[in-house]
Amino acid sequence: MIVTTTPSIEGHTIREYRGIVTGEAILGANIFRDFFAGITDIIGGRSGSYEKVLRDARERALVEIEQQAAERGCNAVVGVDIDYEVVGQNGAMLMVSVSGTAVIVS
Repeated sequence: MIVTTTPSIEGHTIREYRGIVTGEAILGANIFRDFFAGITDIIGGRSGSYEKVLRDARERALVEIEQQAAERGCNAVVGVDIDYEVVGQNGAMLMVSVSGTAVIVS
């Protein structure tokens, strides 16, 4: 499955558009991760725990759009948009939403 943020795929022709596909992943951030991320923020540096959570959420959401596209008989998703949000009470959860257009390319 080809998944791209571009509206077309070089070397391929879009033969048919089969609609918008979406994927969401909402992951809670636990209290220990929050505590250690806070320390990292104070002393500087990257927060590996949050980076891993975001990476996992993004991968889950991308898998969802690939599955939806495959169910529609498609072999690619173009125009993919990835958004990150903090949701829930006091921003306790991380949400990644992904959308794109399922297409058949040749």
